[in-house]
Amino acid sequence: MESPTRRGFLKAGTAAFLAASATASPAFANVQTSEKPARLPRIRVHNDGHLLETEDGKPFFWLGDTAWQLIASTTREECSHYLQTRARQGYSIFQTVVLAEMDGIRKETPLGMRPFENDDPRRPVDAYFDRVVEIVREAGSRGLYVALVPVWGDKLTAPWGAGPKIFRNDNLADAEAYTRYLANRMRGEPNVVWILGGDRPPQLTGIQDKGMLERAARQGWPADTDWKPIWRALARGLKDGSETEPLILYHPSGGSESSSVFLHKETWLSVNGIQSGHSAHDADIWNQIARDYTLTPAKPTLDLEPNYEDHPFSPWPSWDPATGYFRDHDVRKQVYRSVFAGGCGVTYGHHAIWQFADARNGIINHADMDWVTALERPTGRQMIFLRQLIESRPYFTRIPDPSLLVDDGGQGILHMQATRDRDGSFAMIYIPMHDQEVRLNLAKLRTRHLRAWWYDTRTGFAKPIGVETYSEQANFKTPPYGPDWVLVLDDADVGYGVPGIGLVKG
Repeated sequence: MESPTRRGFLKAGTAAFLAASATASPAFANVQTSEKPARLPRIRVHNDGHLLETEDGKPFFWLGDTAWQLIASTTREECSHYLQTRARQGYSIFQTVVLAEMDGIRKETPLGMRPFENDDPRRPVDAYFDRVVEIVREAGSRGLYVALVPVWGDKLTAPWGAGPKIFRNDNLADAEAYTRYLANRMRGEPNVVWILGGDRPPQLTGIQDKGMLERAARQGWPADTDWKPIWRALARGLKDGSETEPLILYHPSGGSESSSVFLHKETWLSVNGIQSGHSAHDADIWNQIARDYTLTPAKPTLDLEPNYEDHPFSPWPSWDPATGYFRDHDVRKQVYRSVFAGGCGVTYGHHAIWQFADARNGIINHADMDWVTALERPTGRQMIFLRQLIESRPYFTRIPDPSLLVDDGGQGILHMQATRDRDGSFAMIYIPMHDQEVRLNLAKLRTRHLRAWWYDTRTGFAKPIGVETYSEQANFKTPPYGPDWVLVLDDADVGYGVPGIGLVKG
């Protein structure tokens, strides 16, 4: 998500699509807003510490979407259209903010609501939070979980944002009371999990981002500032207000360290979060995931915000259009590599969707389409193929294993990532380019009598290579089109189905 200091507001080059969206609104037909919510099972951490499951013991693959401004920026009909679309496209969860970054306290929503009276968190407006409950219930009725961010980071920490800063280290009681109220409102809604952070570091001490430190210093924040007491207070409120132990993640700032660097030993933190960000091609998210995977106690980890589809490449503080946008291949590379490196899932994002860009809401940072159009962009539709691939093989025994690659996996755009079954009954290798050769060490597979497939990340179809008995080392080369592919290797005697088709339990 963007900070206010990064905004690129309406320019001549983007005026056309906004003008069109003002006169050609989408047909949000047959929208239901009072559906009885489906009783989804709660999500919890699996006993291996690295994956998620539902309370009835079934795999939960976090296939997320960033809909940060959904509560603050949509009508009921628009919100329903978003939920219907993402449910149809196979997402399991979406991330949204209760007190949003873009004037999420003082600006009225399209329904004419504000969260507090006189910006005072001790005086919540029940109607606003009734609407949050409505959204959660409708999401549940469509089979979707909701990752709620109680408050975006600009409401309590440095170094940017409109604020106002309503929570501080000297009024922790207010922070705790607010999240207790919010969690109480969500009692009986089992499809809710929580994300703290909101694009912010939990402390300044130890931060490597010099630009962030300089901005914080200009605002008068000492370099040894520690905001962890506020996050702990918010977590206490969530715990006190919830009917069961809440699942809580932390969303750090873009391109920075995982939440594990500062918070891994915090008892309230259930899942580590990373934001690999929007300012670099081929950011080494696989290394951050791999680092988290080795920590004790074991906790799941995932990239909560990789490079967004159709986001301008590194547009801060100014942007040269010649540098272009992140497109579908850029996004697929990051999401597959992070999951294969050990992520418990991944969150997709689109630059026009997180902000709900349209004629009413305006645009931020050079979005080049409206959010309704963006709902059908290539990677957004292709994300289901990653979920289907993972769920078509044994789930809880899948582990990352870069040692399957004879070489180091390659660097940058050529980096490959491997994962396999713990007992060696299958392996998957993500290969980012066409005509790219991979050399494999098959010693950790329990047999060399293998059924091999090329899995197309763009279509979800698997192309059989054949059944052969391979030597301990084997070479494969991706098809001459693509660009990216997943090589799937199965023990031929097990009888797994076509990759991406069918559900293998556990």
